[in-house]
Amino acid sequence: MTSAIPNDRNAHAKGDTPVLILSEAEVKACIDLRRLLDVLADGFQALSGGKVVNPARPQLDIPQAGYSLAMPAWMVGKHLTVKIVNVFEGNIARGIPSHLATIHLFDPQTGLPICVMDGTYITAVRTSGSAVLSVRELARRDVKVATVVGAGVQAGQHLRLLPLVRDFVEIRVVSKEFADAQALAALHPGVVAVSDIEAAVRSSDVVCLATHSFEPVISAEWVQPGTHVSSVGVAPPGGELPIELVGKASLFVETSDAFAPTPVGSCELAGIDPETGTELGEMLLGVRPGRVSADQITVYKAMGVAMEDMVAADLAYREAIRRSIGRVALL
Repeated sequence: MTSAIPNDRNAHAKGDTPVLILSEAEVKACIDLRRLLDVLADGFQALSGGKVVNPARPQLDIPQAGYSLAMPAWMVGKHLTVKIVNVFEGNIARGIPSHLATIHLFDPQTGLPICVMDGTYITAVRTSGSAVLSVRELARRDVKVATVVGAGVQAGQHLRLLPLVRDFVEIRVVSKEFADAQALAALHPGVVAVSDIEAAVRSSDVVCLATHSFEPVISAEWVQPGTHVSSVGVAPPGGELPIELVGKASLFVETSDAFAPTPVGSCELAGIDPETGTELGEMLLGVRPGRVSADQITVYKAMGVAMEDMVAADLAYREAIRRSIGRVALL
């Protein structure tokens, strides 16, 4: 009995495949922030409507160093999208971001690679974008004051996006180190650095948490009736959002997966009944209510889902094609 021997002459060769390469600067140039908020809103509706294939993300742990996540997503009309994001907290001391990512687009008919783009900027802007989208959809229309807690990458993106959704009289930034808040505020005209976090939260209509704290950075009792609070920080096993606040507010999440164990879900929501949370897409579709009164406290807790990367990458790719941005490499 003989075994089959591959016939190289009959084997199908892929051949050189042109792939568009987009740098961080090129991706940034291709994403209009107002348009980003709109495509995120469309994406959340598709996600809650069951139109997005968005499997759980596997995590590869590197002891004493960091971890790597693979985040795939697809829906009709989009490329197969896979983001690889590496989180290495020690990078901060090296002067490079703690979150580094690339995003890969593939033809949904053949699986051939189409584009490889930097995903570090997209990771930052789509995360803050989802939080600010929650402000757009859930904050009172008459809000005047917003406070951003944190002074890192996410806080900076919040400061760029918040003016797009409300006509704030004042936007503040507060951080554990006042000097950090001052440095960040200096980069954003009109933003005020403040040192008293309790006073800032008590007098704010919108509070955006964007830290890497392992414990709550605000107290639930500081949050006044009618306030909208968003939280994007991820720091298991604790977290920046006080559990007590969740109990006294209407809770909104990206998906019900937010209640699953980490790394898929949020550590702050562990043990909470998923039925207490409303998916942002459900609210946008009109399936479940959003804000129903001026005194209602609303809370949005984000973990980041691959759908957000998919729609942001699609936005960047389409604009790059339209403007002939990027370079083509053969794989």
